[in-house]
Amino acid sequence: MSATAPLPAPGLAPSGEQAPAPRPVEGRSRAYWAVADCWSIVRRSLTHYRRKPVYILWQLGFPIVSLLLYGYVFGGAMRPPGGGEGTAADYRNFLMPGMFVMTMAFGFMNTATAVVTDVQKGVTDRFRSMPMASSAVVTGRGVTDLLIACAELAILVLTALVMGWRADGGPAATAGAVALLLWLRFALVWLGVWLGLLLPSAEAAGSLFAVAFPLTMVSGVFVPPSTMPDWLGVIAAWNPLSSTASAARALFGNEVASDGSWIQEHALLMSVVWPLVITAVCLPLAVRRYRALSR
Repeated sequence: MSATAPLPAPGLAPSGEQAPAPRPVEGRSRAYWAVADCWSIVRRSLTHYRRKPVYILWQLGFPIVSLLLYGYVFGGAMRPPGGGEGTAADYRNFLMPGMFVMTMAFGFMNTATAVVTDVQKGVTDRFRSMPMASSAVVTGRGVTDLLIACAELAILVLTALVMGWRADGGPAATAGAVALLLWLRFALVWLGVWLGLLLPSAEAAGSLFAVAFPLTMVSGVFVPPSTMPDWLGVIAAWNPLSSTASAARALFGNEVASDGSWIQEHALLMSVVWPLVITAVCLPLAVRRYRALSR
């Protein structure tokens, strides 16, 4: 009998299990593999949506229903900012950019649900055990959610155009408004990732609606903060969603409500600063929490 143990078959670990294939690193930088692995995660997530279209119907259907509900059911009882005898159509022009902001804001719940589901099912641990860039799981989730946000925003804009809303600010200003909306969604991706890594279950992630809905109501999304009681109006004016909503209205060429306060007069500046602050806080927290999963 030979004194030497038989060598395992190619591609198998000594235990007989499939071993991770060595990655061809020659001529490939770490940045290349970070991008390639990120794209692999994006493709996996988009394939998941394709195989379970009910998730797409919910994510795209809810904003459309909300748009129709607030635009037609409540729109007749509302008046545009500035008072006067404005029509329901005038209020809808004020409302539409706010609804775009609300949809971008609600997206962090979808991010949190997707992340916590992967953690629960062991998918995240499986990714961590594979020879792939450690950043790919987080960045792949972010890119996927931004692509979904682009689809949501495009469908909402088309729905708003059918309802009579128009963007009169010009092509460059309109593109700037869309960029601000996606910039807000990008920042909230990291909030969703962090919360998804903290929460114990997908059911708990669903309960985030109880926080998100008041956050959008106490803002300039639906009505000007100046119409609220003084103390509540200050909170609403300093809500990051209010700055993005006011900046988007200005760039879209819709009517903007301003009471002359500093925060409302500098809505465009703050619509860039607020998401930057959210990213600066939530991104390191998400990375730290992700690294702590294996401890």
